[in-house]
Amino acid sequence: MYRVRQQVGCTDDIMDSCRGRNYGEEDAVRVAVLDTGIGPHPDFEGRIDAFRDFLHGGKRIYDDSGHGTHVSGCIAGSGKASGGMYKGICPYAHLIVGKVLDKNGDGNMEDMRRGIGWVLENREKYRIRVLNISIGIGHIENEEKMQELLRAVDEAWDAGIVVVCAAGNMGPDPMTISPLGSSKKVITVGCHDGGYFTGKHSLCEDYSGRGPSPYAVKKPDVVAPGTDIVSCNVSYRASFRGYKNAYTKKSGTSMATPIVSGAAALLLQKYPELSNEQVKRKINYSATDMHEPWTKQGWGMINIGRLIQIVY
Repeated sequence: MYRVRQQVGCTDDIMDSCRGRNYGEEDAVRVAVLDTGIGPHPDFEGRIDAFRDFLHGGKRIYDDSGHGTHVSGCIAGSGKASGGMYKGICPYAHLIVGKVLDKNGDGNMEDMRRGIGWVLENREKYRIRVLNISIGIGHIENEEKMQELLRAVDEAWDAGIVVVCAAGNMGPDPMTISPLGSSKKVITVGCHDGGYFTGKHSLCEDYSGRGPSPYAVKKPDVVAPGTDIVSCNVSYRASFRGYKNAYTKKSGTSMATPIVSGAAALLLQKYPELSNEQVKRKINYSATDMHEPWTKQGWGMINIGRLIQIVY
């Protein structure tokens, strides 16, 4: 995450300016994450406000995959286990986590819909401002089921939540945006590593889902780095010298998506009066043009430095 923060202009000064002098825990932005769960990692200490297991009904937080823990770290990891090196984009945001995927990262439509419904039902209770869905879904043969899922996502957006969805990893052919990211309303995130890697094969940007979608010509909305992202490892171990294996690398649009969710949380931390529509516009308009086709990059690379520093 250190490299990512440098790439997208998310400096310590920027993060501090969003937190403000009179910051209190009650002022923290709440981000909901629907994924494989979340582990009790030191980087989340005291900031997991709610957890719901839609697969097994478990009461305690857990993540039998590691995907959700990694994603959550990209958004809100404090970097405690790394001296701040691998902290997330908004390291003081609070998390509301729903487990809708199993240990293999697989799930079904009904659990996904129930998860979105739970977020909506608890939006005011937990003051949820952002919903991260780092889930790529292939083509759904049942058009009716797909429409139901899209309606659920749109309902969350209409309730005022900033919904951020992955473009999916089914590219590079046209119209390979994940159904969850095909909605015109949500912020759909593809992957681009901004030329950071030279000569490396299997970059996330090579298989990131491409637009257009059946419902929105201009997709994805923005891109963010997604290759070899270092974030929280659910399988860490505590020792008398600190923590072992506290972080791990993962790649995919699943990793790019929480970078944008973290950016939305930072923006709302500084300007809580903004609507989700305003947040989306400001994220899009402040992005850096990578001079790629729109179907690959959307408005461009998320630029947090420009996003936060613009005077509104």
